[in-house]
Amino acid sequence: MNTTYEPTYYDHGTPAERWERAQLFFAAKDYAAAARVLAGLVEEAPEQTGPRLLLARSYYHSAQLRRAEAELRTIVERDPVEHYARLMLGRTLQRQNRHDEAESHLRIASALAGDFPQP
Repeated sequence: MNTTYEPTYYDHGTPAERWERAQLFFAAKDYAAAARVLAGLVEEAPEQTGPRLLLARSYYHSAQLRRAEAELRTIVERDPVEHYARLMLGRTLQRQNRHDEAESHLRIASALAGDFPQP
């Protein structure tokens, strides 16, 4: 029996075409569809921060918080000074009512952005 792989709409096209499609889904607030496209891109190029960060944002906005957290932790492990990933990780933890864990990430994000309290 010969079975062939039929690509779906979400994984059809070149990586550049899929990246553009994912951004269009995200801009249209179809976060679940954006995540479907981005998951494949991240699997193909796990070292790239841009697709992984947009995947995390897509998960966050579609209330897939554990998945968002996992992607953000991967980014922060690779690049501890990635400001936006720190901020998103803090907010993701807050949405999960893990405020103590969120606090350190939010403080680091604030410091990396240069937001220091005025005396």
